[in-house]
Amino acid sequence: MAPVTWRMSVATTLRDAGCVFAEDEAQLLIEAATSPDHLDFMVDQRVNGLPLEHILGWVDFCGSRMVVEPGVFVPRRRTEFLVRQAATIVRPGGVVVDLCCGSGAIGAALSDLLGSCELYAADIDPVAVSCARKNVEPRGGRVFEGDLYAALPLELRGRVDVVLANAPYVPTGSIGMMPPEARLHEPMVALDGGTDGLDVQRRVAVGAGEWLAPGGWVLVETSRQQAPETAALLTGAGLMARVLTDEDHDATLVVGAARSH
Repeated sequence: MAPVTWRMSVATTLRDAGCVFAEDEAQLLIEAATSPDHLDFMVDQRVNGLPLEHILGWVDFCGSRMVVEPGVFVPRRRTEFLVRQAATIVRPGGVVVDLCCGSGAIGAALSDLLGSCELYAADIDPVAVSCARKNVEPRGGRVFEGDLYAALPLELRGRVDVVLANAPYVPTGSIGMMPPEARLHEPMVALDGGTDGLDVQRRVAVGAGEWLAPGGWVLVETSRQQAPETAALLTGAGLMARVLTDEDHDATLVVGAARSH
C-alpha cells in the first residue's frame, strides 16, 4: 500500500473510532511503524483507547520530545503554561523541585528553557519514577521515589528556588467523567485529588515553607473553579498567592511566593 493510501486508510480508521486529530495521529503512527504489521498493531491499540503518547513512547512538550511510558500520566499541553511561567521566575542554575513529577516532563522542560538548573523530581509511583529518570537524568537531574517532600534529600531544606506541582486535582466523584483514555490508562494516583480535589495540594502548601529559600516560589496547576481555594491554601501556609490564567490553553495556575527574610 502506498504511503498516501496508508495515511488515508489509517486516518479513516482512527476517525471512525472517534479520534479528533485522526490525520495527524495517522502520520505519527506511520512514521513510528517499523513494518505494516507493526502499524496495524499500533492502530489497533489506538482504536482500543490507548493514549497515542503511550503507543509512540513520547510526547511533544514545550518543544522537547519527552519519554512517556504505559501506566504513566501523559503531560497535557495546558501544563506548558506552568513551565513557561516558572522560566520567568527562576534563574539559570536555580534549585528546582518537581513534585508529583510523573514522567518528569515539567522539570525537564524547565531545565531546557533555562539552559541549566539544579533539578530534583519526586513521585510516589515507582512506574513514574522509572520513566522520569529517562527524562530528568540526561539533563543532570535526580529523581526520588516517595511521598512529596519526604522523598527529597534533607540538604535541600531552605534551598529550593521553585517548587513545581502538577499534583492530582480531580475530585474523586469526577473521575468517572474523564475521557476513557485517561481514567482507564493513567494511574489513579496521578488523577484523584480526594473529595474536593485539593488533598494533595493541601500537603504541598503546608510543607512548602521549610523547603523554600527566602523569596522562593511554588507553582501549582489547578482548575479555574478550584483556583480561589488553591490560592487560599498557599496564603494559609504563609505565602503570597496570585492566580494566573491562559485562556488559549484553558490553563490555570496559582503562584505562591515566600517572603524574603
